[in-house]
Amino acid sequence: MEPVELFSEIGELKTVLLKRPGKEIENLTPESMERLLFDDIPYLSVLQKEHDRFADVLRENGVEVVYLEKLTAEAIDSDEIKEVFVEEMLTESDIQSDAVFAALKEYLLAMDSLEMVETIMAGVRKTDITVQSSHLADIADTHDYPFYMDPMPNLYFTRDPGAAMGHGVSVNTMKFPARRRESLFLQTILTHHPRFKGSQTEIWRDRSEKSNIEGGDQLVLTDNVIAIGISQRTEPKAIESLAQSLFDKDSSFQTVLAIRIPDVRAMMHLDTVFTMIDKNVFTIHPGILKMDGSIDIYVLNKAPGEASISITHETDLQKVLKDTLAVDTLNLIQCGGGDSIAAPREQWSDGANTLAIAPGVVVTYDRNTVSNQLMREEGIKVIEIDSSELSRGRGGPRCMSMPLVRDTL
Repeated sequence: MEPVELFSEIGELKTVLLKRPGKEIENLTPESMERLLFDDIPYLSVLQKEHDRFADVLRENGVEVVYLEKLTAEAIDSDEIKEVFVEEMLTESDIQSDAVFAALKEYLLAMDSLEMVETIMAGVRKTDITVQSSHLADIADTHDYPFYMDPMPNLYFTRDPGAAMGHGVSVNTMKFPARRRESLFLQTILTHHPRFKGSQTEIWRDRSEKSNIEGGDQLVLTDNVIAIGISQRTEPKAIESLAQSLFDKDSSFQTVLAIRIPDVRAMMHLDTVFTMIDKNVFTIHPGILKMDGSIDIYVLNKAPGEASISITHETDLQKVLKDTLAVDTLNLIQCGGGDSIAAPREQWSDGANTLAIAPGVVVTYDRNTVSNQLMREEGIKVIEIDSSELSRGRGGPRCMSMPLVRDTL
């Protein structure tokens, strides 16, 4: 049994959870892209080659890579919960017809666990099963939509369904219906996989909570400071709820910085505009700052001797970071160098979404040439990966990875 252990964004990365893109990508159509939160349809064979290279880069740097689909199947087999898992997934897939529910259940349970998990992820087409029913609504289906179960093309962004922090995990309630089922895989792994079952891993917040929060907004800055974005996909109520849980359960975390970013598609999560790459070095997209250089930050602390939380409103990001991180100097490297053309272009292709694998060592997309060169000039080791198809999904190396274990600084 191995507990989660993550007390920073930059400690040497030891274990990371990935999801290799699969058939769910080829089940995207122009009509379904917007609803499934994509702006384009990646070319799967190239996407897989690029993702495999990303995984190899991590392994070459001493990181253990584990896969969501494989861990889920192993968890299902370990505790013999195949039928329970299928029923939960079908229920959350909003299958209205009893006949369709029964046909899908029979279809999925006939597979071995890994094939079943991959099929659920890819989506189940109406042509894949035969529905036995005497009801007109089932026989005379008037809907042209081809799926009984939607594909989950966002799964290769393993960052969002949960976030490891300290010796625990926030299992997230995601904003849009297209992604809400994703955290069921993570919950199944944490509850039933031999690697985690019975460990000391805490669940700081589970997926039954109603308010929305996503992992791209959750950054572990130090062993006592977490930053969380108030964003398109994470709401203040969820941040306060998580902070209260962390404080009540005596985690090491004493401060939560709630940072408000623009509520726009291009900046969907905090880590699309702000990531940590060394003890006092961050990437930042200048577009999150107001004209006067300020930004709304709410500092949440546990009130001494009380159950309540104290909240202070600040607007000076540099001052807040220096104070909470206890550093004298701070280096904010602007995405695209702050240039009016390069900055938004490279932010769109995740120039600010870096994955630190050690202090001052980051994995980035090769296409963000301006941002990568600026980091190198500041002494950061930049490891580039191919990104022609990976970037079409609107997420970078940090988005594609859920660190589970990092060395403590």
